[in-house]
Amino acid sequence: MRMYDIIEKKRDGQKLTNEEIRFFINGYTNGEIPDYQASALLMAVFFQDMTEEERAELTGAMVESGDQIDLSAISGIKVDKHSTGGVGDTTTLILAALVASLGVPVAKMSGRGLGHTGGTIDKLESVPGFHVEISNDAFIDLVNKNKVAVVGQTGNLAPADKKLYGLRDVTATVNSIPLIASSIMSKKIASGADAIVLDVKTGAGAFMKELEEAKELAGAMVSIGNRVGRNTMAVISDMSQPLGNAIGNALEVKEAISTLRGKGPDDLTELCLELGSQMVVLGGKANTLKEAKELLYDNLHNGKALDHFKQFLESQGGDAGVVDNPDLLPQAAHTFELSAKQSGTVSEIIADNIGTAAMMLGAGRATKDSEIDLSVGIVLNKKVGDPIDKGESLLRIHANTDQVEDVKEKLYESIAITSETVESPPLIYDKITE
Repeated sequence: MRMYDIIEKKRDGQKLTNEEIRFFINGYTNGEIPDYQASALLMAVFFQDMTEEERAELTGAMVESGDQIDLSAISGIKVDKHSTGGVGDTTTLILAALVASLGVPVAKMSGRGLGHTGGTIDKLESVPGFHVEISNDAFIDLVNKNKVAVVGQTGNLAPADKKLYGLRDVTATVNSIPLIASSIMSKKIASGADAIVLDVKTGAGAFMKELEEAKELAGAMVSIGNRVGRNTMAVISDMSQPLGNAIGNALEVKEAISTLRGKGPDDLTELCLELGSQMVVLGGKANTLKEAKELLYDNLHNGKALDHFKQFLESQGGDAGVVDNPDLLPQAAHTFELSAKQSGTVSEIIADNIGTAAMMLGAGRATKDSEIDLSVGIVLNKKVGDPIDKGESLLRIHANTDQVEDVKEKLYESIAITSETVESPPLIYDKITE
């Protein structure tokens, strides 16, 4: 078998065999196939696409290129949730405890964030003492005992994906549905979950800006998951404006605690109930989404979800005192209000730009080696569709410097106020199960 023939075949729009796909993935991962030939095939895929069978085979080969996590020692149906990313997306912090409080095991492998704010690991490390460096045996024991634990991702999970992504990044082939879908799903499948709920974002703060693109990606990932034996579904949700009100690591933990008390922002609570109900049904703890949502709602308001969050923090060395006293979380030295320059209705809050402003404060990483400031960020006081008076606070900036004029300028550019009546955008656009 020759790589030349595989490139030529895909260039001409033909379907690759399972053997050809595995020859490529194995050869490139092992260093036997050079970058220039791999780049040529990626570009051919970019223009010619792949069938559902090819996508599933590509994903499977990438999964088998490295470690696969065995969660069989954990009792019950293990359900994972993955978000395609956004601004102020605190759902994992909430869902881990909330879903586990109904007996669904959540064995979560998470990473650190590149971009606007930290990843789930960074956010949790805002809690004094919390750590994710635990052995595989301890991880499994914690999930069996508490139904929830979070660890950092292993360095050898789907190494083919890591190597291919680096190549895609410099060859203008990142934005390809089969390549994006196989990249995401290879890591999720290698992580060992039995069922997967995907939260695919669309809008200004999402990777997929257009709704139709988000639907296409969601459909591709659901198809891959189901083809390789993982019960998979996707929710397509809005990221034209930040989710919830808080953007920044400790600030998002504080908002997650409020939500677990049943007092969180409406949009964040609604999305958590939607995603959580899908997880509970897939986990076999409810027969219908309506039943699952009612059970989750009850646990948000009767203290069970919050108690589970405390237990989760304590079990991984964290100071659970932050739940009752959020002031124990890292706090910025300064706060500044951003006042509205006119009266009217908030018509736009560009999520991407708000995230960039948070990163300018130090809440995120521009590179993987950047230091992150867990205390800084932004808390919105208004969302799209809310009325506001001139001089009223649009948001509060949390900073460790008093030089925030450039941040304020960025924020003013990112928020529009109109004299017209504006409705808030839909939170959930679609659900895909096949």
